[in-house]
Amino acid sequence: MEHINAMLDEFLQTDNLNQQQIQELQLQRLRETVDRARRAPWYDRVLGDTGIQVADIHSVDDVCKLPLTTKDDLRQAMPYGFLAVPLDDVVRMHYSSGTTGVATGVCHTHNDVRWWSECVARGLHAAGVTRSDVFQNMMGYGLFTGGLGFHYASELIGCMTIPASAGNTQRQVQLMRQFGTTVLHILPSYAVRVANYCIENGLDPASDLSIRTVFVGGEPHSEHLRARIEQLFDCKSYNCYGLSEMAGPGVAMECPAQHGLHVREDHYLAEVLDPVTLEPVEPGERGELVLTSLRREAMPLLRYRTRDLTRFIPEPCPCGNSHCRIERIQGRTDDMLIVKGVNIYPQQVEYVLMQMPEVGNNYLILLENPDNTDDMVVQVELSPTIGVDDMRALRRIERQLVDALHAELLMTPTVKLLQPNSLPAAEGKAVRVIDNRQ
Repeated sequence: MEHINAMLDEFLQTDNLNQQQIQELQLQRLRETVDRARRAPWYDRVLGDTGIQVADIHSVDDVCKLPLTTKDDLRQAMPYGFLAVPLDDVVRMHYSSGTTGVATGVCHTHNDVRWWSECVARGLHAAGVTRSDVFQNMMGYGLFTGGLGFHYASELIGCMTIPASAGNTQRQVQLMRQFGTTVLHILPSYAVRVANYCIENGLDPASDLSIRTVFVGGEPHSEHLRARIEQLFDCKSYNCYGLSEMAGPGVAMECPAQHGLHVREDHYLAEVLDPVTLEPVEPGERGELVLTSLRREAMPLLRYRTRDLTRFIPEPCPCGNSHCRIERIQGRTDDMLIVKGVNIYPQQVEYVLMQMPEVGNNYLILLENPDNTDDMVVQVELSPTIGVDDMRALRRIERQLVDALHAELLMTPTVKLLQPNSLPAAEGKAVRVIDNRQ
């Protein structure tokens, strides 16, 4: 109990740093990060080419002297080109999303995992989560960072933690009722589905469950959906932002003011750049979020282009936390889709389809969200060589496609087989995705 109280006191001290103190700490850690990055083969070459030395970093504004890092850079250097420690020091690897079957592995040392857990735990603590809470983690575990990131943080605070993972709504509700779950970590769309399941089965999610706090992430959602979640469960709902390349969830989290997400500035140096010119935007203007890790041992990343669009919120936060705030993510600069909390690129779908000789050349991805639940339908034309009247063959092809897409995407879409040439032919760039989600 004493060590938990000491840790929580340390969280408060860090979150109460003023901007001058934050920048002094950032400068120290930025210089350490640049020095550490030179131990990775990729940065040793890139920084050597630019001639930038630690001595050239005099203030946090000098981060702009450093080269930008992209997802393609990580892919090219797979698996260990960005590794800055001996492999013996790596205790865990997570995968980030990839195209055409090429995901990127992100390595962690013991300290990386601990610091990541603390970042998330600070967000839980700020929202009022205590060791008296029962925390039900309804995000996927394994290579996906969302589940384990919150799991370790919940245990760090001392909560009774239920690693329920995703899916199986009946069991999820049973666990909530049996163990008196008070805090959830869940996809926003799935939160609505769970509430609807309760109502359909004669339960009031507000009075028959004990939920008072919900942490949502993994997919964009509107303020309207947040309000609906809070009404259904009679709770407070908090947004969380993270990405595998920066460890996972906990890069930025909402406070009780629920107006923007506080970046953990002692761990991450954030910039917002014009995605075309790559120059800083004016304060309060929207652009691409670029992050530099400040406390990563295994894979420190310099000026990583997240492709996420947001803006800094310049006004002081009513909660008193001086760490900068970003607006919730408003979109992306690339073609990545987020479906049921899973990052998906259309090229991944094409990669699977084009490996099957029974499939034609044209396909379409339809995204819908009936009842606030994402549905992904892949319409695909058959090859002219396939008899459309052979029902047994069609069922086999459909089953193979569903299995192959699930293995690639880590979620299960619906597959609809179409006759050859039934989809509109594109006169210019092919339209592969129609997103009808609200």
